[in-house]
Amino acid sequence: MTGEITGGPELAAALAAGQTRLRTLLGGLTDDDARAPSALPGWTRGHVLTHIEGVGLALARQARYAKRGKLIEVYDGGRGARDAAIEAGHGRPAAQLAEALGDALDEAEASWAAVGPDDWDLPVSYRDGTVATAGLAWWRELEIHTADALLGRTAEDWSPELCTHLIGFLSARVPDGIRLTLGSADGGWSFVRGEGTPVAVTGRPADLAAWLAGRVPPRPLTGDPLPTLGSWP
Repeated sequence: MTGEITGGPELAAALAAGQTRLRTLLGGLTDDDARAPSALPGWTRGHVLTHIEGVGLALARQARYAKRGKLIEVYDGGRGARDAAIEAGHGRPAAQLAEALGDALDEAEASWAAVGPDDWDLPVSYRDGTVATAGLAWWRELEIHTADALLGRTAEDWSPELCTHLIGFLSARVPDGIRLTLGSADGGWSFVRGEGTPVAVTGRPADLAAWLAGRVPPRPLTGDPLPTLGSWP
């Protein structure tokens, strides 16, 4: 597979591209569009866009405060406040949704562009990790939920670098007792995770990444019956 992005200028460039792309996709959003279903059961596009707004701000401030030598909670008020904000904000008119998300993207762009070469290893409270940990989380949230919003971009469009990252990160969902081998249909690469009963699944990187992310793969996977995945790591 394509070499994995772990931080640095490559991650900064990937974030900048994803943020710009989402901003472009918001153009022309109507109230009917905002109320329409997303790819996530029970969530409209408004839910997804409000979630992207909140998580974008939350992770951007992880980077911003890390540069000041401070650790700060991911969400003010924790997960409960995050969920309440989504419920309170998803029904806003499309213009308000787009404006608020645009403002959040402004903040994200400024925060991540300000991360210097020596800043990626600074500690953050998110997962007791580093600025790079938070940046990778924003990359996942940004790209996966942009596809979930059904605004024209799908998992089919995910970059090889993103697919490599998602397969590596999300393979932690493989349940105990299974030795899962993920392979490309052309035999060009394989990825093995876990120990136990051998299970082989074959597909394109985007299909495998989508499945591991709990989404419907753009094209069907082949091989053994797919195991039930565990919770998000």
